[in-house]
Amino acid sequence: MSTRFPDKVVLVTGAGAGIGRATAVSFAREGAKVVVSGRRQEPLAETVKEVENAGGTATYVVADVSKEDDVTRTVKHAVDEYGRLDIAVNNAGVLAATGPVADIDVQDWDYLFDVNVKGVLLSMQQEIRQMKTQGGGVIVNLSSVLGPHIRVPGTGAYGASKAAVSALSRAAAREYIRDGIRINAVSPASADTTMSLRPGEDDAARAKRVEETSPLGRIGTLDEVSGTILWLASDEAGFAVGQDLVIDGGASA
Repeated sequence: MSTRFPDKVVLVTGAGAGIGRATAVSFAREGAKVVVSGRRQEPLAETVKEVENAGGTATYVVADVSKEDDVTRTVKHAVDEYGRLDIAVNNAGVLAATGPVADIDVQDWDYLFDVNVKGVLLSMQQEIRQMKTQGGGVIVNLSSVLGPHIRVPGTGAYGASKAAVSALSRAAAREYIRDGIRINAVSPASADTTMSLRPGEDDAARAKRVEETSPLGRIGTLDEVSGTILWLASDEAGFAVGQDLVIDGGASA
């Protein structure tokens, strides 16, 4: 195991699968103690098992990031379990309210913004308060290439939510850097997750679509996304503040 994050305490939200799980496992391999959260117990338990199989240490909290009490309880768990919170990766998100803007269901819109935007706000509020008491920390928020950087018909609501995440991250970065809290965002294009599958599409069909539309000709891997997150969280990125780092295979170039 590496020692890039020896004994650092890391919280990863939305860690039951996909980018969140890959990020949790990657941090554990680098020496961190990891707390993972999400809405379903079974996937979180599987993530913890993967962390332990990789030689790491992890615990989980069943929580909904759109609920303030759940977020407060999650951060408290990390501190009670490991004594502090050094790094937070706010990854929890959903894809909802798809379709043309005039046809978006307002209830779907509210659900999307509750999770993707309010969830990041509530998480950052609790994380920042804890990090201020201990002299600093690092926060990485998951945005998306959709919205802040490129526009795709039918994804206006999702793009708006992720543009809000990027803006919120930059504002908070300026507000708290003098407290020793370094905040950035990551904006990936489609990665190898179920969220990147379109309705009725399997992995092979997705690969063909991405090959035809992506400048790089392939989808991003979970290791590529999690590796970027870990770099932003590391001392190597100590001069990166308030950035929205795009990793999209050239889609927004």
